[in-house]
Amino acid sequence: MIDLPHVAARVFGTPLMIARGKLDVILGVLAPRLTGTALLPSEGEREPAQQVSMTSSGIAVVSVVGTLVARSGYLDSSSGLLAYGAVGDAIEEAMGNPSVRGVLLDVDSPGGEVGGLFDLVTRIRALQGASGVPLWAVANEDALSAAYAIVSAADRIYVTQTGEVGSIGVVAAHVDESGADAQAGLSWSFVFAGQQKVDGNAHEPLSQRARDTIQADVDRLYGEFCALVAANRGLTDEAVRETQAATYRGSLAIQAGLADRLGTLDLAAAEMAAELDAALTYTAPRQIALRSTMMTTNESETQISTAPPVAVAVSQPVESAAPPTQAPAEPELPQPDQAAETDPAETLRTEYADIASLAAQAARLGVSVDAADAMRKGISAEALRRTVLDTLASRAEATTVIAAAPSTPAVNESAIVRRARERAAAART
Repeated sequence: MIDLPHVAARVFGTPLMIARGKLDVILGVLAPRLTGTALLPSEGEREPAQQVSMTSSGIAVVSVVGTLVARSGYLDSSSGLLAYGAVGDAIEEAMGNPSVRGVLLDVDSPGGEVGGLFDLVTRIRALQGASGVPLWAVANEDALSAAYAIVSAADRIYVTQTGEVGSIGVVAAHVDESGADAQAGLSWSFVFAGQQKVDGNAHEPLSQRARDTIQADVDRLYGEFCALVAANRGLTDEAVRETQAATYRGSLAIQAGLADRLGTLDLAAAEMAAELDAALTYTAPRQIALRSTMMTTNESETQISTAPPVAVAVSQPVESAAPPTQAPAEPELPQPDQAAETDPAETLRTEYADIASLAAQAARLGVSVDAADAMRKGISAEALRRTVLDTLASRAEATTVIAAAPSTPAVNESAIVRRARERAAAART
């Protein structure tokens, strides 16, 4: 059984970002039953669905279904609640997975509590910036109020033909139980200090001062909500306010500027995969051209340079590595017949996996590598590996790194550790 007063405390006397229809249902259930009667879970309740799933094309689908709350606790499985922290954790898990190419939010939520919402949206934007992974969302079927605030952070928003978005507003409910108290023979007395300590309590009518205080809080949160949506969607604050918390179904959502395309979850996943494939195909010849134009010529000699190294951060200051005595060998360009036999998309996927693996290995040795930045700049895994090795070699503590490694190479030993071991052995001889 669920403690009804505990549930009521999540609804009454606190600002909510929830669709009016859902609020009506909640009030209809709770208001007549605030006599201490336990709220029993309904028959045939199901466990929450898996929150993160993966498509065969490398798209992570994050499920955002149910009423949104700051903390769900023991109520989640029986009351259809989803905590903001769980949403953020699922997105972070997906964006941190090297095999994930893009993240798609599958949203069906009427909204929920204000507490925790703005922090979640800030967290999502930070994860996007740090990972470089594209984030799309689908209103499947509803992305309303607080749920729309989450969706607005996506790079692209889909809505199904009958799906709804919007309800950009804030509401606070107060229930006056004084009449029910009188019928039950109850009379409440409060002993308190601080004039506003018991303002808005349920056992007496709402005073004008309490109403003004609640209204001011609602207005402030509404302003922040509108500003958030306006910034995320590239709209003016006035345009968002002009929606007056209305909901928009299907194509009307696109006309209002609150969605980008009409489509299902499957369509969004397919289009994201197709666009990512197209981007990889476009990047492949660009990388070849980049490497071929890295040769700079002067009157006396031809100097060939490797791709510019990504910024590498080490835990302690290091001295500059000595300049090489010989120019590095000229990078070997693929022949036309070889390039024709190789799938550019598969090549780039393999390259990204190599870079991600290299970044993880480097991190364990105290060297920071930005894999997403390397891919954007067209830097190869081999070029990054040379940069990391040079950084390790320049450390005064390089011998400590080697001494900490096992004396017998492991089967899956890091290439960085293996190369550093070889350099140390050569120096000793």
